[in-house]
Amino acid sequence: MDKQIPYLLELCREMKDRTHCPYSKFRVGAALLCEDGTIFTGCNVENASYGLTICAERTAIVKAVSEGHKDFKAIAISSDMKNSFIVPCGACRQVLAEFGTNWDVYMTKPDLTYHKMSVGELLPMSFSPSSLGEEKIGNGSGHLENGIEANGMMTEDNGSSAEM
Repeated sequence: MDKQIPYLLELCREMKDRTHCPYSKFRVGAALLCEDGTIFTGCNVENASYGLTICAERTAIVKAVSEGHKDFKAIAISSDMKNSFIVPCGACRQVLAEFGTNWDVYMTKPDLTYHKMSVGELLPMSFSPSSLGEEKIGNGSGHLENGIEANGMMTEDNGSSAEM
């Protein structure tokens, strides 16, 4: 284990004290370890317009990226759930995967026991930046792959169409 991981675990727990969660009362803290050893912290910040809430993990990622860091080694997250390890939500998993799937996520309990998984294990079939470079079908004609046209009709091998 990296010698900075115990410190990361403690930092994520401390970050719960900085949350703004007047609606859910669900405190989450995060601490993100960059490959160069720099650490960025984050906490959840709720909003009365719930969709604008930002999770602790994304707060830490945004802080790191805004300071020029994009290579990560590990992130630790903490909540007040006594009997369960905190896990990143789906949106956070996708944001973590934006920066690679071969780095660690430490999901903790308040007593700092943890379960470690890689980002790739948490989101095994992620949509990644490389997905955007994949060969695409279509040339603007409205025709797509496997006989499915843009109008939602499926073309059968005999030339007839069936609605999907």
